[in-house]
Amino acid sequence: MAMFKLIKSVLRNGDVTTKYPFVPYEVDPDFRGKPELNAEQCIVCAACTMACPANALTMRTNPDTGDRTWSLFLGRCIFCGRCEEVCPTKAIRLTDDFELSVINKQDLYQETTFPTTTCQQCGKPFTSSKELAYTIDLFKQSFDDPNMVMQKLNVLHTCPICKRQNSLEKTADMEANMRVKLAAFNYVKENRE
Repeated sequence: MAMFKLIKSVLRNGDVTTKYPFVPYEVDPDFRGKPELNAEQCIVCAACTMACPANALTMRTNPDTGDRTWSLFLGRCIFCGRCEEVCPTKAIRLTDDFELSVINKQDLYQETTFPTTTCQQCGKPFTSSKELAYTIDLFKQSFDDPNMVMQKLNVLHTCPICKRQNSLEKTADMEANMRVKLAAFNYVKENRE
């Protein structure tokens, strides 16, 4: 008799549980699942790697080829969404994928490699080609004067070390010129007294 009551109750109320392995589980719209990188939109600025509190995202540069490799280790990811928040081009987003079990630990790593641009003075790689193109597009939108854009392009194609060296050389030239002017000023001042 109790069995009939149970069957009657099940038929009246319907299924309480989901048929999860056989039917996809529906998640909330704000669910934070596996991060996914759109390599076409990524400018390799490394903002996501700096914002990641769990150090699940890393960026490394190959010293021989100069290529930059973006990598994600899902074993460390805490699905906080900081990478998605700081990305300027919306290249990384959290999906609703939560089935992340793997047999091999290496399957939790995702990597993408991007080419870099070399410095016009020293020839060493210093920034990603995509980030430089993105910056150039921003300058072209900001400045109406083509001469100003050309001046900025020369600076943009130079690595930070060469920029620093150029700045030091300009500063040295300015000091040399200033000393002459200051010495002449002191000579005039002494002759007046």
